Amino acid sequence: MIAETADVAQNAIVDPSAKIWHLAQVREHASIGPNCIISRGAYIGTGVSIGANSKIQNHAQVYEPALVGEGVFIGPGVIFTNDRYPRAVNPDGTIKSALDWESVGVHVETGASIGAGAICIAPITIGAWSLVAAGSVVTKDVRAHALVVGSPARQIGWVGYTGEKLEAVAGDVNKWKCVTTKDTFQVTETGDLVKD
Repeated sequence: MIAETADVAQNAIVDPSAKIWHLAQVREHASIGPNCIISRGAYIGTGVSIGANSKIQNHAQVYEPALVGEGVFIGPGVIFTNDRYPRAVNPDGTIKSALDWESVGVHVETGASIGAGAICIAPITIGAWSLVAAGSVVTKDVRAHALVVGSPARQIGWVGYTGEKLEAVAGDVNKWKCVTTKDTFQVTETGDLVKD
């Protein structure tokens, strides 16, 4: 389903099961996977790939060359940047063109969620099943299952597959449990969280 008022490039690849709502824009060569929802006023840049079952909420701006995995939630008003050194003009005063800078992207892995109004400063990777709190400014990579908040975003805990904050098992900061699913996790020697 593509709303009549949506602006979808003819060479964009949109799975028939996807929904693209009122005033959304999907640029050239973008790819929208099965069961995706692109909400009102969202912007999907040239060549951006959105994995199956992902939701891009109202007025989110996903600039190229972003890669969005499967089952990702991008909240209302989220912004993905794509320029390390943004300038309107070159040092000689001429207007910058697409040839005058190298775009860099935000990579969001499976199941991650990014809260309303968060800004993700490329180049970064948002790890699988992580949670970026609303209004955060993410300036560095986010580990899988990490809960990050603030500006700049910093990790304050871990989340499970439901998005709920994990609890330390018997006060051990290396063992974590989801109270809902009862899944248990272990922090590895490299500081990553893995399911037991």
